[in-house]
Amino acid sequence: MKLLALVNRAIVILSAIAMIVASCVLTYSVVQRYFSPAPTDWQEEFSVFLLIGVSFGAAAWVHSQRGHIGIEALKAVLPPKLERWRQLIVDLLSALFCAFFAWKSWTLLHEAWVGDYTSSSSWAPPLWIPYLAMAAGTTLLTVQIVVQAFRKP
Repeated sequence: MKLLALVNRAIVILSAIAMIVASCVLTYSVVQRYFSPAPTDWQEEFSVFLLIGVSFGAAAWVHSQRGHIGIEALKAVLPPKLERWRQLIVDLLSALFCAFFAWKSWTLLHEAWVGDYTSSSSWAPPLWIPYLAMAAGTTLLTVQIVVQAFRKP
C-alpha cells in the first residue's frame, strides 16, 4: 500500500507539471495566432495528449482521497455496518468497470503499437502515447479501488 501511495504521489506531481505545460502551450498558441498567421497544428494535440495523461494518471490518487463525485444521501441514513457493505459493493462494481476499461485500453494500445497508428493531423504523433496513459491510468485506478475496497476502516 505504501508503494501504491508513492506511485500515486509521483503521478500527481507529474500531472501537475503536465497541466502547467499544457496551459503554457495553449497560451503560447493563442498569442502566436494573434501575432502571426503561421499555423499552430501541434499545440492543441500536444495539450490534449498531456490532458489525457493528467486525467487518467491522477484518477487513482483522486480515488485514494475519496475525492470523486459520490452520492452521500444514503451514507447519512444507513447504519454504519450497512454503509460499509454499500461502499464495498460500489467499490467492487467500480473496480469491475475500471478493469474492463483498462483491458480495452490495453488492447487499443496494442493495436495502435502494432498498426503504427498516428493521429490524422499534419503533425501525426503516434496514438500509442495517449492509449498508454489510458491503459496505465485505468489499471492503477483499478488497483487503487480494490485496495481501498478491502482496507479496514
